[in-house]
Amino acid sequence: MTGILDGKTALIFGVANRRSIAWGIAQALAGAGAKLAFTYQGERIEAGVRELAGSVGSDLVLPCDVTKDEDLDAVFEAVGNELGGLDILIHAVAFAAREDLEGRFTDTKRANFAMALDISAYSLTAMVQRAEPLMEKNGGGSVVTMTYLGGERAVQNYNVMGVAKAALDASMRYLAMDLGVKNIRVNAISAGPIRTLAARSISGFTVMEEHYEKRAPMRRNVDANEVGQTALFLCSPMSSGITGEIIHVDAGYHSIGF
Repeated sequence: MTGILDGKTALIFGVANRRSIAWGIAQALAGAGAKLAFTYQGERIEAGVRELAGSVGSDLVLPCDVTKDEDLDAVFEAVGNELGGLDILIHAVAFAAREDLEGRFTDTKRANFAMALDISAYSLTAMVQRAEPLMEKNGGGSVVTMTYLGGERAVQNYNVMGVAKAALDASMRYLAMDLGVKNIRVNAISAGPIRTLAARSISGFTVMEEHYEKRAPMRRNVDANEVGQTALFLCSPMSSGITGEIIHVDAGYHSIGF
């Protein structure tokens, strides 16, 4: 696939470290020739994100709190000025309070519910609002967001994050409906359990990993590189007729009944 994204530009939200799914996607896009820009939230991870960005030839690394419109405005303005437009947007952002990733969903507090939905779901719409004119300028584009099976089924301990992913899935479909006429495609990848920084917050995550490995049709888990290759497909001309879709990269686990 070398060169399939030559001349394309991509903005990636969600890289925290080398284990991030967003980093697996970034490597796949860079390997196919795309020019990348990255965001980070907080000084704690800034140095690490800048180092990773530099390893794929990118020096456009911008701070962003996705709950702040002024931060998003600044990021997309910088991307428009520096890259001259945008072809690809990767949304790999999600957050819920640790206390809400164990026990009962019933006990979720109103403020925590609103926070999880704002960061994990509304942020996609906020980003696409700003990406739309940049992609339209380039004749179209591809948006890929990261979801999970917990938005389709109740998964123990996933709780409010599952509700947020359901909202994200619905948002993806409505955005795809609105923007298809402008040749902007919006899709989601539903990955199996991968050991990321965020995953460590979910109570019983290692049990989930073991269950997938035993039950998935392929009798194994997946890794961030496999997700990256699927994202590359969705961002390339090979998927030009696909929008509003959730592609499961979970060794087939979603297709079984237990």
